[in-house]
Amino acid sequence: MTFLDMIANAGLLVKCVMLGLVCASIFSWTVIISKSLLLKKSREKILEGIKSFEDAPNLRDALQRLGHDTTSPLYAVAQHGVNEFNKGKESQVNSKVIVDNVRRSLHQGVNNETAKLNYAISILATCANASPFVGLFGTVWGIMTSFTSIAAMKSASLATVAPGISEALAATALGLAVAIPASIAFNIFLSKIGYLENYLVDFAGTFLNRVQRELNSHTADN
Repeated sequence: MTFLDMIANAGLLVKCVMLGLVCASIFSWTVIISKSLLLKKSREKILEGIKSFEDAPNLRDALQRLGHDTTSPLYAVAQHGVNEFNKGKESQVNSKVIVDNVRRSLHQGVNNETAKLNYAISILATCANASPFVGLFGTVWGIMTSFTSIAAMKSASLATVAPGISEALAATALGLAVAIPASIAFNIFLSKIGYLENYLVDFAGTFLNRVQRELNSHTADN
């Protein structure tokens, strides 16, 4: 008996459980593939943007270089800082207030971009945690079917218990097939997002240093 035969011979309820697990598997793999591509692209853009920003001679040139790729997480973080920096200069507040406001805006920008990177990975955690229990429900139901068959036919032969046991094992296997990849991917993504968040925090610090140098230079000129 093949795995497909086990599914075909399963009862209606167990088939519904298996269908739900198959849908969860497709959904989780969609998240895994799309998130893998997103994190890979984000890492490349962040590293490239940090190098470009650090190599720029001044803040204006650095921002112009970041503006070449508006989809980069660095650009979004920098926009928070730039907007607050410009508001501070227009309000003609002192340098310390401007720096504090820019720091808070950069922190908000980092949090926003990190939240975007974390988007949808909770789905993987849900699949990893729930799928084994959903599969276990199908397992229990299959075993109950076997006992019902034994009671009805008053026989404990292999032919009597095989259908219920087979659908129980199939449900268990599907539950694990969904949970294991989702759990592994979730932990890997958490680690990668943590690294990217550190890069964003480092960039925010570099940006703030540029702002402080520019304000100090402007004060010295006056």
